[in-house]
Amino acid sequence: MKLWDKGAYLINGKLSENATVSETDAAKKTISYSILQNHNTSDDSSKLKIKFDKITSHDITYVGIIQTARASGLKKFPLPYILTNCHNSLCAVGGTINDDDHMFGLTCAQKYGGIYVPPHQAVIHQFAREMLCECGAMILGSDSHTRYGALGTMAIGEGGGELAKQLLGKTYDVNYPGVVAIYLTGAPIAGVGPQDVALAIIKAVFDNGYVKNKVMEFIGPGVANLSADFRIGIDVMTTETTCLSSIWSTDEKIEEWYEIHNRPQFYKKLEPQEGAYYDGAIEIDLSKISPMIAMPFHPSCAYTIDEVNKNLMDILDETEKRTKVSFGDKVKFELKNKIIDGKFYVDQGVIAGCAGGGFENICAAADILKGKDTGNGKFLLNIYPASMPIYQELMKNGAFSSLVSAGAIIKTAFCGPCFGAGDTPSNGAFSIRHSTRNFPNREGSKIQNGQISYVALMDARSIASTAANKGFLTPATEYDSEFSGKKYFFDKGIYEKRVYDSKNVANPEVEIQFGPNIKDWPEMQPLTENLLLKIVSEIHDPVTTTDELIPSGETSSFRSNPLGLAEYTLSRKDPLYVGRAKEVRAEEEKRQSGVTFDKMSEEIVNSIKTILQKFPSVTAKNTGIGSTIFAVKPGDGSAREQAASCQKVLGGWANIANEYATKRYRSNLINWGMLPFVYEDGDKNLPFENGDYIFIPDIKKTIEEKLSATKAYAVKPNGKLIEFELSIGELTDDERKIILAGCLINFYKE
Repeated sequence: MKLWDKGAYLINGKLSENATVSETDAAKKTISYSILQNHNTSDDSSKLKIKFDKITSHDITYVGIIQTARASGLKKFPLPYILTNCHNSLCAVGGTINDDDHMFGLTCAQKYGGIYVPPHQAVIHQFAREMLCECGAMILGSDSHTRYGALGTMAIGEGGGELAKQLLGKTYDVNYPGVVAIYLTGAPIAGVGPQDVALAIIKAVFDNGYVKNKVMEFIGPGVANLSADFRIGIDVMTTETTCLSSIWSTDEKIEEWYEIHNRPQFYKKLEPQEGAYYDGAIEIDLSKISPMIAMPFHPSCAYTIDEVNKNLMDILDETEKRTKVSFGDKVKFELKNKIIDGKFYVDQGVIAGCAGGGFENICAAADILKGKDTGNGKFLLNIYPASMPIYQELMKNGAFSSLVSAGAIIKTAFCGPCFGAGDTPSNGAFSIRHSTRNFPNREGSKIQNGQISYVALMDARSIASTAANKGFLTPATEYDSEFSGKKYFFDKGIYEKRVYDSKNVANPEVEIQFGPNIKDWPEMQPLTENLLLKIVSEIHDPVTTTDELIPSGETSSFRSNPLGLAEYTLSRKDPLYVGRAKEVRAEEEKRQSGVTFDKMSEEIVNSIKTILQKFPSVTAKNTGIGSTIFAVKPGDGSAREQAASCQKVLGGWANIANEYATKRYRSNLINWGMLPFVYEDGDKNLPFENGDYIFIPDIKKTIEEKLSATKAYAVKPNGKLIEFELSIGELTDDERKIILAGCLINFYKE
């Protein structure tokens, strides 16, 4: 794999450094440029204001999105909005909470003119692939793995605020992104699957940020050597590179996909024009990719399986060191005890969801396991087809029979294993999964209860090979299985019988069905002239994921209840955060009721005395009180807006970071009226520490006047003010108005 250190032109089907036209003109010849500009409503091709063709959400995001839009004046869905139910599908969890959300979704689809996909019918992204994609179209989803580039649809995963904007007729505003060519040659060897290719790419680009917030455009002769399912399996994992989106050149195999799914009219050939210019390029020889495993706790912690088996002690030692970074000494952890007679034993295998649950992945697993036995020990293999049409075809073609006979358990379409709500391993167990993520806390670890489990990512083929070897880590290349190449047949009647499709017709007379857990967003205050912020958590991990900011798994049942969910904020990373944030929020509530600073807590009184020496005009009327966190690089992973909104409802008014892991997390902060501050001097020798107050004078003026940075002052217990600078970065006019208003809801009310 080669990463170019400069831009590249596509000349006669090959990458070249030699220019035929200027970079500016040649950059317009990419597939990405044409799709983005076709959806751009602004007059400036560098400042995009995108309107999407469709939007889609699942059942831990759509309630909050629709509630936001309703509070802002929603009357009808102005574009197709698809509400799937693949995350909170286990309705026994939390009493009636989950199915209450589903009934909210169904009645909203009826009232506002949407599409409702019942639980267990399909995971969000498989339904989109089968029923929504169109070559050249754009889809926005409130799930980070919204990636349909392999089918010619440029898709972006964002927080709920961005979908609420689309529902209210507004635009998705973003600078024109860089475009990186992913140039494929060769063909995968037998036993290598899409997850192997994806993990190899993630390993190469995550740490260096090579494709961060850019579009990955897959081209080259190797594309033709991949089936549609194989391309989809690579494409969905591009989210883990932190890219903005992805797109692939299309051909007769994608045309066949649309024909199989009874939608041939939505296919068209997409390819870059001769001489197209790319801001970077990655060359990948598919024949050189080996079966991979991403060890805990990130998809970029990838090795070949052969490398792990040959260097077990060293790699397990590296993994244990990463575990200590994530969990400290708060939980007992050990992996070397998984070595039995020199081999690495795993406790569980899962093939599931938008990455692993595809037809070809499961057929390949069935071919490997046909006539074999997974054993009756601890090892267990669970398989979740990504949709009921896939489920039905696997029943018909005998794949399920092979899997069940070998000892595998077949389940219905559900995203739970991907985010910690299904198949949580036992304490100390190691699970290999063809799913999307293996972040800490996503697999069920709860350090406050002394619980830890480990998840590694692998391809379905090597998971099946490991299962055939009764739990001992085994690459699929060691099994000389003859792959049957079963053909897929899609039955659209399954959806026609169960999916509610309004055909974009709203029925205003329908009453929305609310459950007792569905709550409105609490009132939020506009930005004040000055801010007094208390640091209530300080995180120095290299990256902080959204799962650490707001845990997934069992907390998902409360995502329709802003205050209820907020109780879990940072609970697995910093259990003291919620209490500290509430103490600060209580002081702000006093201020809003008219209490002056001298009647507040001793901390506030002392801090204000220090501030008044330099800023005598500060009063409780012009200075808001809030909390903030410092993290080195927060926001990797999920698009869920609750990572930001939970901080907001607890009184958060900002984040301070050295950088933000993704655009979508920064956008979530902004949409909830939180300032996305950047402290550019690293995390060593910070001018503030956990528990300090930070005073930011004239912050409202800074936002109004479009300044890129502001002075801030750490208020030290010894009565000193330490001046430093916080950058704000580029904000659109609407983003500034949202921050000034206090949140997206307030902005639209105004």
